[in-house]
Amino acid sequence: MKRITLLFTLFLLISCNQKNKIPVDTIVTNATIYTVDKTFGKASAMAINEGKIIAIGSNEEIANAYESKNTIEAKGKFIYPGLIDAHCHFYGFGLNLQEVDLRGTKSMDEIIARIKTFQKEKNPEFIVGNGWDQNDWEIKKYPSKDILDKNFPNIPVVLNRIDGHAIIVNSKALKLAGISKDTKAVGGQIEMANGEPTGILVDNPMELVFKIIPKPSRKIQIAALLDAEKVMFEYGLTTINDAGLDPDIINLIDSLQKAKAMKLNVYAMISANQKNIDLYLKKGIYKTDNLDVRSFKMYGDGALGSRGACMHKAYSDMPKQFGALLSPISNMKSIAKQIANSPFQLNSHAIGDSANTVLLKIYKEVLAGKKDRRWKIEHAQVIREQDFDYFKLGIIPSVQPTHATSDMYWAVERLGKERLKNAYAYKKLLQKGGIVALGTDFPVEEVNPMLTFHAAVARKDSKNFPKGGFQMENALTREETLKGMTIWAAYSNFEEKEKGSLEAGKWADFVIYDQDLMKVNENKIVKMIPLATYLKGTKVK
Repeated sequence: MKRITLLFTLFLLISCNQKNKIPVDTIVTNATIYTVDKTFGKASAMAINEGKIIAIGSNEEIANAYESKNTIEAKGKFIYPGLIDAHCHFYGFGLNLQEVDLRGTKSMDEIIARIKTFQKEKNPEFIVGNGWDQNDWEIKKYPSKDILDKNFPNIPVVLNRIDGHAIIVNSKALKLAGISKDTKAVGGQIEMANGEPTGILVDNPMELVFKIIPKPSRKIQIAALLDAEKVMFEYGLTTINDAGLDPDIINLIDSLQKAKAMKLNVYAMISANQKNIDLYLKKGIYKTDNLDVRSFKMYGDGALGSRGACMHKAYSDMPKQFGALLSPISNMKSIAKQIANSPFQLNSHAIGDSANTVLLKIYKEVLAGKKDRRWKIEHAQVIREQDFDYFKLGIIPSVQPTHATSDMYWAVERLGKERLKNAYAYKKLLQKGGIVALGTDFPVEEVNPMLTFHAAVARKDSKNFPKGGFQMENALTREETLKGMTIWAAYSNFEEKEKGSLEAGKWADFVIYDQDLMKVNENKIVKMIPLATYLKGTKVK
């Protein structure tokens, strides 16, 4: 009798417990979850409802408190917060997918071959290509328009260098753009030879050509965004920071998201021209569950690879070349003051040490007395020793580790050994600023965030060169790198309360791998591909 009574009591307890369990949309169980919370703790299970994490803890804790018809059995796999790319050109990448891909080309002959293939398939009236880099060629010199004129005499051709700070165009494009030997170049360069343009344009003069490129149709714009989104999910990216968008594309992203056609989280940096500034300072910050419009992107200078980065002293391999600021200092200061007097954030491109000095000084001046503004220096690539302390003021370095491993082959030629010591100095920036936000700058670099992780930790390229790593004193630890790709990136966007870590109350954005990023051999990192990507609790890959 006692045994029957005991069994009945246990039955009642189990029944009560089952009735008291909270129903949720999804339960994840038997996982190794890196929460990336303040303790960088681990968990094995989590409960998700209406796109957010309701609870996270042990298998027993979650099983005893929650029930769901949908269980993700992780089988010991490794889960991390959804990855954030803190600096990229998402829409530009999408457009590139609709144009000629020149990444990885080793010569102008290979470029010509790719263009002809594209021309045969698409039959365009205007040819645009992206991704060439003369530093990858046997003869590391800028090409001229002659080879383009020979192969494409009757159709305009515009080919963007991989960093987006130089183009090569043919004579047809020069003529349509009205560029001649008499055209003035301000904030950049129109390269000349024998008294005539060679077809190479650097920084600001490129705008003369961009104005004649036919604008993409709405159909192409939508295809660009949706095609790019697919690539993001394949690599475990759930939030991207697009560094420089115009209102038209921001509105298109918003409409696609509201129509449920696009799911990716976008942190949009508005291109900081006066028209856009006037528009958004009047409109104010715009925030939805998927779109955050609260920052402006300003350009300080060009890129190191095209010698457009503005330096205090001349380039070591071109003694008369200093690079250039893309706007007068007075203009940059005016923009910064306007934004400082608003709730918006300013994120400024600065690569050369002179550009960094100028912008850091401006930031310090216009932000005096203003707290928690989280303004960023995008790239912070070459810094003078005395300028690192500016980052103690709450200025956030937003850097791209693969720039170091892409540039390391020739950077010493550009900068010399002394300046190189304070270039790509991510550890030093972290020590001064307290955080670093990590991104790729794709399509300048590859989208794959594992290349970012590997470059930050190992300071090597994807082929594990050089032995011992490049300037290892500035390598980041694995924990620091993961934080830079998740919670620190979220903090830099004022979004740390909703994403960047796996904690109760935050969106269930997470990625599943079959190997442990914190322990796997560094040689295997670049080959790691997510098994699955979840956005707001829904599987998107």
